[in-house]
Order: sequence, then C-alpha cells, then structure tokens
Amino acid sequence: MTNDPIAASYDAVAERYAEEIGDELKDKPVDRAWLNCLVELAGDGTIADVGCGPGHVTAYLAEQGATVVGIDISPGMISVASSRYPRIGFEIGSLLALPVDDAQWAGAVCPYSILHLAAEQRPAAFAELARAIAPGGWLLLSFHISDDDHAAGQAEHVTQWWGELVDLDFHFLDPDVISDELEQQGFKVMAVTRRRPWPAGEQPTRRCHLLAQRAT
Repeated sequence: MTNDPIAASYDAVAERYAEEIGDELKDKPVDRAWLNCLVELAGDGTIADVGCGPGHVTAYLAEQGATVVGIDISPGMISVASSRYPRIGFEIGSLLALPVDDAQWAGAVCPYSILHLAAEQRPAAFAELARAIAPGGWLLLSFHISDDDHAAGQAEHVTQWWGELVDLDFHFLDPDVISDELEQQGFKVMAVTRRRPWPAGEQPTRRCHLLAQRAT
C-alpha cells in the first residue's frame, strides 16, 4: 500500500469507481467532442491520458484511432485499467513526475485529474506537462469550477467515498487562474469552454474544458 494519500484513496475505490464511472462518456457529448478534437490535433503522435483512472478515456481515444498511453498515480487504478483494456499500455506515474522523456507526446489530457493538486503544486505539474509534450503539441484539461456549496478557489475535503475511507481534497478551479498558470509554464491557451452539469446523472458542478498548445 502506497503512503501517498491520493494514490491510497484511489486504490481503495478503484473497482467501485470503474463500476460507477467507467462508462460515463456515453452520456457526455461535450467531453467526447473535446476528446475528438484532441485526437484530430495530435495526428499520428502519442496522446497521454494523465490521471486515467480505470482507463475509459484512454480507451475512447484509442477507439478514435489515437496512439495512447494511460498514466495514473494509483496502482489499483492501473490494475483495473489494464484488466479492462489489456491491449492498451498503462503506467504508474504522477503529474509531478511523469514517466516519459522530454517532448515525447503530441498531446495529453487530464480529465478532472488536476483537481487534487494544491495551488502550490500546480505550477510544477504544468511545467512537467510542458516538458513531456512536444513543442506545438496539445493539452486538454477538464476540471470543476464550482457547485452550489463551493466557489472557484475553494476545496472540499472528502473522507468517505462509496463506503471506503479516503483522504482527498477536491479543488474547485477558476479557468482564468488556470489559464494564467499554464501561460507561465510555456502553454498558449487556445480555447475555454464552461458548461453546466449535463442532465445525465453527473455530479452537479459547473465545469471547464480548456485547450492549450505547447509553445514552439
């Protein structure tokens, strides 16, 4: 068992997470549209799904013809993803220490995976993504902006999830703040979409999809 609280928390819920959320994309047309856009922009290069969880986003990208790799900090999630999608490569890794040489990816997606980072950690994570993505490559971030109880900039600490003990901070993020932080680490923000929760049972949060290009 890892000592990292994020990894340990996701280890605890990995199987249940896959059951509850592993087919969510079928009800998320905006998310799918952005993923399709990333595939088109990345061309023949590799796209990394960073914070891949049980691998459903990685698999969707592969279904669209992309060359993919899934990365997650949780060994439990990597085990579940590898079992569900044995033809796809999955690796243990952190946003703060990606398991890849410089400039190897044509694109990366972080599907709601930056939300556990503290504010002081985000610059290092964005610098690490800038290192891994080739000049001219693409980064797609999705994150929660706010809900009825939390404004952007606030966080919710969660200690139980599906009956399992966890230790997680869920940060609600301001798209303008994230855009500025990305620009400081060598990205150019190209598009920002803000949306309401989709009427298909997802958590009732206001969300952002942000597309940035690695500086050339």
